[in-house]
Amino acid sequence: MIWNVALVILSIAMVGFLYRVVKGPSAADRVIALDVMGITLAGIVAIVSILLNTSAFLDVILLIGILAFVGTVAFAKFLEKGVVIERGDRDR
Repeated sequence: MIWNVALVILSIAMVGFLYRVVKGPSAADRVIALDVMGITLAGIVAIVSILLNTSAFLDVILLIGILAFVGTVAFAKFLEKGVVIERGDRDR
């Protein structure tokens, strides 16, 4: 019962984060909302894994966490330098 309530709460939170992604006043707010959505999605998958009594989704949780981290690092690099992937040939 408590897991179902937690699933509903996380789903409602996900809708709020989606609103922040769409209406965020700045790009940084949108990226933070996407990062939190990734963490919340990992929580939802974890609760579904508990409800189904399986450990098959643990790899999915790890993948979601890694993708959220890489996305945040890429955006931080973009804010700092203006590009995500730097080219070695600067003289062109």
